[in-house]
Amino acid sequence: MKWFEDGRLHFGLGIEDTFIPQERPGERSLDEYELMQHYRFWHQDLGLAREAGGEFLRWGIPWYRINPEPGTWKWDWLDKVMDRFAELGLKPLVDLMHYGTPTWLDNQFLNSSYPERVAEYSARVAARYADRVVDYTPVNEPMIHTLFSGKFGHWPPYLSGDDGLVALVRNLSKGFVLAQQNMAEVLGDRAIFTHVDAGFRFVSDSATGEHEDEIRHLKARSYLVEDLVTGKVNADHELAPWLSRHGMSDYDLNWHQSNIVLPDVMGVNYYPLHSTELLVSGKPVRGDIADPRAVRNDWTEGLADVLTTYGQRYGAPVALTETCLTGSYAQRLQWLDASVDCVQQLRSQGQNIVGYTWWPVTDMYEWTYRYGTEPLEHYRLTMGLWDLVPDEIGTLHRVKNPVADRFLHHASAAVALTSSGIQ
Repeated sequence: MKWFEDGRLHFGLGIEDTFIPQERPGERSLDEYELMQHYRFWHQDLGLAREAGGEFLRWGIPWYRINPEPGTWKWDWLDKVMDRFAELGLKPLVDLMHYGTPTWLDNQFLNSSYPERVAEYSARVAARYADRVVDYTPVNEPMIHTLFSGKFGHWPPYLSGDDGLVALVRNLSKGFVLAQQNMAEVLGDRAIFTHVDAGFRFVSDSATGEHEDEIRHLKARSYLVEDLVTGKVNADHELAPWLSRHGMSDYDLNWHQSNIVLPDVMGVNYYPLHSTELLVSGKPVRGDIADPRAVRNDWTEGLADVLTTYGQRYGAPVALTETCLTGSYAQRLQWLDASVDCVQQLRSQGQNIVGYTWWPVTDMYEWTYRYGTEPLEHYRLTMGLWDLVPDEIGTLHRVKNPVADRFLHHASAAVALTSSGIQ
């Protein structure tokens, strides 16, 4: 029996693992492990996840460090990390592509060899740790990848517009498929693939239907990569004409129809302060970092919506693979309690929700650090179960806060229910 088949809710945590190492004038390298000093304190950080009651940890590999040059692989540090997971009895749910590519891969996702490169990397990781790791996410939040790198020009290769988005979707999706296929060949029936995407929601302040067409397009687009890799995009798909106009060929669509990869678990990420975007009458915006849409806090109503929608759309067990609320301890505790209660209610109504993930274990730093000039502390997001507290020489101490104890309470309660025979 695989872990998601035992009928209960599993609690886990994550370590923020965004890696955009490429620099250019006005843009700093964004490596969250470096910023959070996880490279220094990884041994402790994994222990904190276990201390808080986490059964699993979503943890990403910095591809650009493991594979610093074509054909060069440096495993020493990663071997130690995997040994630590085993020592703790903590299940690694490995993010192979959270964000970002190696610095030597010119044109990044647009590189003609990207699909084969990411597939090779994924298969090498799977083979090296086949005796202890079977859970993988081939690509985390693929639509965020394509928006930031293809639509909005924020991340390499800095494309923009719908042509850019579709170009990114084409190569990223093919790499997604080849990576999962290669890992499945290595691991066989033991492989467990959790696909993870952002739970985008779009609403309007208009009662006249002003934004109806735009919202329908945005919603369909939010599912695009997962629809492609699971074989849902054919000539009848709502986005098929739009894809054709912007460079997706019949060959591309036929290739995906012949190369379907399915999730064992469908993961969705939801943040109450960010996931519901509001279209405002008379105020058109691009919807990116520089010109964002307004947001609306739909609290657990929004959470229930995305969990239900993804479960129905993809027909797989669902996991909440990221959630938190950036704010005070009291605000974080309120969201933790409310979101766990929401998930448990959905389960009681028959929904197959198998995982709950608080993201991340410690505080992290805003992605806007990449474009800014302020000191690091200016960008700290108060999200974690442990605060990151700098001392006079810049060492980031992990200081436990009340959210850790509450998370442990919920995680322990789930295990106790199972022990008592209640699912």
